[in-house]
Amino acid sequence: MKFVAVIPARWQSSRFPGKPLALLNNKPIIQHVYENVLNSGIFEQVIVATDSQNIFDAVHAFGGSAQMTSSDHHSGTDRVAEVCQNIDFDIVVNVQGDEPFISAEPLKLLTDAFHDPQVKVASLMHLIFGKIDDHNRVKVVCDNQENALYFSRSVIPCNRDFNPEAHYYGHVGVYAFRKESLFKFIELPPAKLENIEKLEQLRLLENGIKIKMIETNYSGIGIDTPEDLAQAEKKFQKK
Repeated sequence: MKFVAVIPARWQSSRFPGKPLALLNNKPIIQHVYENVLNSGIFEQVIVATDSQNIFDAVHAFGGSAQMTSSDHHSGTDRVAEVCQNIDFDIVVNVQGDEPFISAEPLKLLTDAFHDPQVKVASLMHLIFGKIDDHNRVKVVCDNQENALYFSRSVIPCNRDFNPEAHYYGHVGVYAFRKESLFKFIELPPAKLENIEKLEQLRLLENGIKIKMIETNYSGIGIDTPEDLAQAEKKFQKK
């Protein structure tokens, strides 16, 4: 199987405009993501997909590969699909451009899931300890085959009777698609729950497409706000 990785990175963000080029440990966030994905050794190609000339130029300046895409895409996966229309691949991994601590181990777990021919789409999750009510931390619940039942910014499951066996899983925004599943995704219109929760993966579930969830110890720091960036900087200093 031929694995490629595409990193969607847009300039406009309601909470943190221009964040892909914000400096983290003296390098742009997007450079951390790109180098970590490339250094995993898993992918035959790693490409940043962007609608920003500034991001495009910055990626090429540090020696990376980037392609310009439309500014009209509804989701990062739509942006990934535009790039994938012109490359040869079997499996594409969509790595969010705000995951600067992504590493080889969770990416290998994710791509290994496709040795099962029944897996069409896969993503990552990790156990949450504390702060389960943070709306910026997306939660996921699964069936007994580890396929996602639902993703939400709310606390799921609701532990009504304080059952000590309740566990909470956070979603890591890294997705992998077989080619046919990726192109099926972009043919589907944005879905009702997707628009309510502002979570693109719900488009798949609302249309009956299973997402295999892979548990990992990786939790990372998805940078959505300047406060997240400050937290990530502290993590680098501890390293």
